[in-house]
This record gives sequence, C-alpha cells and structure tokens, in this order.
Amino acid sequence: MNYMGSVEGNKQAKSVTMADRALFLLLVGFLVNLPVSADQQTYIVHIEKAKTRSDRWHEAIIDSISELSSPEEAAAAQGIWPEHVTFQDSGMQPVPSRWKGECEGGVNFSARNCNKKLIGARSFFKGYEAAAGRINETVDFRSARDGQGHGTHTASTAAGNFVKKASLFDFAKGSAVGMRYSSRLAAYKVCWQFGCASSDILAAIDQAVVDGVDVLSLSLGGLSKPFYADNIAIASFGATRNGVFVSCSAGNLGPSPSTVTNTAPWIMTVGASYMDRSFPTKVKLGDGQSFEGSSLYSGPRTKRLPLVYNTTAGGTGAGFCLTGSLDPKLVKGKIVVCERGVNSRTAKGEQVKLAGGEGMLLLNSDAEGEELLAEAHILPATSLGASAANTVRRYVTSSMNPRAAISFRGTVYGNPAPIMAAFSSRGPSIFGPGVIKPDITAPGVNILAAWPPIVGPSLLKSDNRSVKFNIISGTSMSCPHVSGLAGLLKSVHSNWSAAAIKSALMTTAYTLDNRRAPMSDLGSNSGLGDPFAYGSGHVDPERASDPGLIYDISAKDYLKYLCSLKYTPAQVAVFAKRNYACRSNAAALPSDLNYPSFAVLVNKTAGIFSFVYKRTVTNVGMAPSTYRAHVVEPDGVLVTVKPRTLVFGKRGENLSYKVIFAASKGAPNLTNSSFGSIIWVSGRYIVRSPIAVTWV
Repeated sequence: MNYMGSVEGNKQAKSVTMADRALFLLLVGFLVNLPVSADQQTYIVHIEKAKTRSDRWHEAIIDSISELSSPEEAAAAQGIWPEHVTFQDSGMQPVPSRWKGECEGGVNFSARNCNKKLIGARSFFKGYEAAAGRINETVDFRSARDGQGHGTHTASTAAGNFVKKASLFDFAKGSAVGMRYSSRLAAYKVCWQFGCASSDILAAIDQAVVDGVDVLSLSLGGLSKPFYADNIAIASFGATRNGVFVSCSAGNLGPSPSTVTNTAPWIMTVGASYMDRSFPTKVKLGDGQSFEGSSLYSGPRTKRLPLVYNTTAGGTGAGFCLTGSLDPKLVKGKIVVCERGVNSRTAKGEQVKLAGGEGMLLLNSDAEGEELLAEAHILPATSLGASAANTVRRYVTSSMNPRAAISFRGTVYGNPAPIMAAFSSRGPSIFGPGVIKPDITAPGVNILAAWPPIVGPSLLKSDNRSVKFNIISGTSMSCPHVSGLAGLLKSVHSNWSAAAIKSALMTTAYTLDNRRAPMSDLGSNSGLGDPFAYGSGHVDPERASDPGLIYDISAKDYLKYLCSLKYTPAQVAVFAKRNYACRSNAAALPSDLNYPSFAVLVNKTAGIFSFVYKRTVTNVGMAPSTYRAHVVEPDGVLVTVKPRTLVFGKRGENLSYKVIFAASKGAPNLTNSSFGSIIWVSGRYIVRSPIAVTWV
C-alpha cells in the first residue's frame, strides 16, 4: 500500500514502507470508529488551487496562489469530481446533525452530487468576479466541480475510499486508498481562471469552520509575507482557535533557501519527498552509453532512431521545443532532445508529436539536478537527470550520426526512500523566527490518486485520454497525506488540540531512509537532507498515534508569539478579532513559543552568545515514566538541557525544562547553518525535536 497509491502483488511486500504502517492505522481507525456515534466522526475539508497555464508552474509544479496581482500567472479553478468511485458512500452512516454545511448548486453541480461521504461543496467567487469580471463558463465550472484534476486528486489522497485495481495505464497497479478513508469530505472552491481573491479565501475558511469541519487541508499558498498581511495565516488562525487542524503545502520553489510558504506556527507546513516506487526508463545512445530516466508513457519502446537537437531540429526556440519552433522536415521520424523550461514538459512532447517526431528526451539543467518526475507523455518520452543530460548534449552535438532508443520498464519498487524532492520549498522562514519550517515531509512525488475523466493525464487540451487515476507531483500532494493522518489522530485522541496533534506528528517523525541511512536530498549540494528541507522528518503515523509526550500551544500563546514579533496592537488585533494590547511581560522572544523544534538565530559578529529556551511537555503515554534527555549538538554550539531527567507520575502531567544554547570554544567560523536535536527517551518512546542554528 502506498499513500493514495497501490499494491502490486508481492513486490510491495518485499519492502515494508511507511505506507504499510499507514494502512494498519487506517484499518485500526476504521474499527475503532465503528462503535462510536456518528457525531464523533471526523470531517476533512479541502480548499484547492493549482496553476495550470503558468510556465513556471509547469516547470516547478508550483501550487502558489496568484491573488489577482500577476497577470502572467493564470490559475485554473479547482474543486471536486463528485461522481468518482473513491467518493462513494456505501456503508456509511447518515450525516451527523452537528454538520451545518451545504451542497451548493451551480454549473454542472447540484445537491444530488453530495452524499454521506462528500457531505458539502461550496464555491466562492464574489471577490474574484468583483476584480476580474464574471467567470467564463466555457473555460471553468462556476461551481464546486473540478475541471482541472488537482482538487479531486488531493481530496482522494486525504480521505478517498478503497478502490481496487487502480492504476494509470497499469503503472502503480493495485488498490488505492486515502489516509483516512472513513472520513467525510467537504470541498470549498476558491480559485478561478486568473487567480484567487483574498476575500474568497477568507470567506471559505471561515465558512468551513462554521460548517463544522475538523481538519482543513489547503494545497495552496503564496510568497511568504508577514503574518498580519497573509490571508491564509489570518484565516487559519481563526480555524485553529476553534480546534481545527490546518495543514498547508510548503511550496514548490526549492531548493532555493527561504522559499517556504505558509509558515505561521499554527499551520502544519508540509514538504514533499519520494517513496520507494519509481517508473524508470532506459535511454541507450548510439555510442553504447545508457542512462536511466523516468516516464509514464504507456506504449512500446522506440526503435534506434536519429537524434536531433536545437538547430538540427528547427529554428528559434527549438532547443526548448517551444510552440512552432520545430521543423517537420528535420524532426519527422526522429527523437528530439528538449531542454526543460519556458513551456510545460508535456507540452514539449506535444510539439514534437505535431512536427512528426517519434520520441523526446527531456533534459535537466545543472540547476535542476538529478530530480526525475514522471509524466504521462503523449509520445515515447523520458526525463533525464543533469549528469545524463550533459552527456546527451555532448553526444548529439559532436556525433556525425547521433542516434538513441528509449525503453520503458513499468513500475519498480525498492528504491531508497524517503528522499527529499528538490522542488520542495526550503527554510529558514523569513517572517517566522524561532520556528523551523517546513514542519514535516510526506510523500509528494509521483502520487497516484483520483482524477476527473474529462481531464487528460498530461493536462494538455489535445489529450483526449480519459483516466480514473493520475500520477502527479508537488507539495500539493504531500499536504493531504498529513491532513488525512491528522484526521486519524483526531479520531483516536478526540480531546487533543490541533497543536497536540501537530506535536505528535513532528516529534515522532524519522530522518533515516529504508536502508537506515540519513535521508537524502536531491536539492542539496551535500546530498543529505536537513531540517530546512524536511523539518522534523518524514511523517510516521504509527508512532504518532502514541507519541509519549506532546508540546501543547493555546491561542493565547500564539498571540503572545505575535507580540514577540513586535507587531503593533492593530496587527495583533487582526488575529485576536478584538483590541489586543501586548503585555510587557509577554514572551520576549519568538523562540519562547512552546514549539516542538528549536530555531536559533546567531549574529555572525556576536562571538560569545548564550540563549535560554523554555519548553513544557505533557505526558500522554505511560505513567509513571521517566524520560532522559539525549543531545546531538550542532557544530559551533554547546547545548545544555536542565533538568536532564523528567519524571512523570501520571498521564496528563506537565513538566518544563530549559535549553541553553551557547558558543562552543574554538567554534569554527560558521556562516550558514548547523543542525542537531534534543531527544527525550523513555522505554519505547522517543520524542525528538530538531535544532537549527542559523548565523545571520
């Protein structure tokens, strides 16, 4: 089983992954929920958006928000395809009376489209239409119906039902299931052809809270900004204050530093990583060299064909296979080499096919590195990493008769995993000092999930293939994994706050791969991941259900945190929804927030420094119990924990400790960051908090 993925016979059994553990917990959650009343069931709401026409989106799979401010970034609306088999309500109890949501009618959508699984659907466009005019109903559904695929995909990842024999053209074949398949769903659509209005986003989140949701899954975001000017941060604070868990995408602007978005501390910010499954190809050049790539093309291998590139394929723009750049006289019957960038990867293949080409090699630049994203190309095509791409460029430009052949190996399991995706946005957070972001990582690369039948898997208008499932990548895909798992924890621990659920997921995350080696990172020069890529680590749902200790945070604590950022009374009032005066004895530093991680900022010229952080943990595990602190010190920093032992006499007991960060003698002249951790251990419980020290 994989995260809204599939099982393929005994192949998956050979590699026990985190997905297997997730299935176990989902089954337990289902059984646990059988005897409880319907009013205790969990609702998960999805607010979706993806850019489908922006070249930058196609290249980096960006799912950031365009608040009607960037005309070049045209966004397509998202919603849900209610007829999909994964949203059927067979065997579900009647909708509980506490649910106040509605199934709003609209273009190709009516109340009959909802059921006991999909219990609500709304669309929000007043703000959008006030700014951009009436929605073009020939381009988009003026309703909650999904006409692009993104919303259906993410909703099913979080809470889709079991579907047997799921696959995309026999890739990832098996049974598909969401993280908490017994949850009910509500869809709130806020984005349209030219973007998303801030007022619509605020209205949708506020309405979702009134309707009675338990978990908000937001696969959207924008450029990082101060929290008082960030509408997602403002609206999600209100949701958190009402007990709603909020999960957001970290963004797809990696591996550049400080690109992470949705960084408010009350939001669970989710990065993206690889699973152990891949869809490899083999490219063999005429000189005998061969390379591995990745593709979801479902046809036969190519013959050994002539290879053309740039000026041997056409005129201006032929190197990138831009619209109209390829010359059919030069391309027909050949494999075309295309550089990534400018237009979408599948659109390049479309241009090759229109010009009569028989295949495509899609080359990464050095900046794009070895990241291999699989796509459902409409002709034989494969992506190649930077090292293979450089060899192909040299070969095609130096050989008198360059040739190549592409073969497709289907679905392969057992790769090292997890590995951080290069595109996943990175910390440190610009506007949230004292908090490491992202918080966690989850599967976000090559994810199989539900898809509308009217949308081709390549997202090309010319692609008339109709599929029930599609495989795509992005932090939009990783976010709903964590949202579904939060719903699972909420059903097991109904009295836990959103912060407690977040703490459990973070402190039990792991940083080793399935071969017991440190987690790799395709966006790192060193090849290794760190907390600014994966936060606390990769989500571990089995351990998160019984974390031992939690770090809890109240709404008042968050307001004190905002005061520590030196926000004005008016800026804090945006969150408090009333006049709010920061007290002189409020938290002096952002790092005083009772967060499950430690971000330490050090002035490069400080020389000697010493910072004291305080944390309070709550025992939710066995009692009595004794926890002992283990420290992994970051380079250049001495870490002292006081006390080193915490003795709990009962469940629910709170104990506090202090951490002193000081300059180590003879510390190296560090200019960037170093990392460590504080780990509280008691029997089977291992409660880990990462440390990130940044010299500024």
